[in-house]
Amino acid sequence: MDFNQLIYKRQSVRQYTDKKVEREKIDLCLEAGRMAPSACNSQPWTFVVIDDDTIKEQVASATYNSVVSFNKFSHQAPVIVAVVMESVNLTSKIGTKSTDIDYGFIDLGIAVEHFCLQAADIGLGTCILGWFQAEKIKKILEIPKNRKIGLLITLGYAKEDTIRVKNRKQIDDMSFNNKYCKK
Repeated sequence: MDFNQLIYKRQSVRQYTDKKVEREKIDLCLEAGRMAPSACNSQPWTFVVIDDDTIKEQVASATYNSVVSFNKFSHQAPVIVAVVMESVNLTSKIGTKSTDIDYGFIDLGIAVEHFCLQAADIGLGTCILGWFQAEKIKKILEIPKNRKIGLLITLGYAKEDTIRVKNRKQIDDMSFNNKYCKK
């Protein structure tokens, strides 16, 4: 698929069919995440694929609560992927300290987007979740206390394949030449 077609095709999916995702397709998505660039080649991520129904239901239940309920759809997804932040290497750590920019989070975001673009390319839908009960999920997945879950990704076959119109800023409202010119 042409890259421009792919970036328009990739969208947040919140309704999934109950069709199981083939392991080969999951592996393609993992490989795309693995190949993502990272600061100083630190590769500070681990993907935990959750496709066991019991564990997936426990994790899905920890993506919302009585106040924040917008992630309830995660129960429909055949797969949830927890993306764990690993320690960055020394060079990246020094860069983060000297610039006050957390390269680990940036790197994790790039890897997640590679994963999601690959999924879209092979006919799978994804939704990146930033709100979840991290401590509950860490306990369910036996993630060490000294690690963070950066993001979750729901993965599966979209119930509908209609591409929604993307409401985005105009290029002139989000880019400038040579100098920042926000009015």
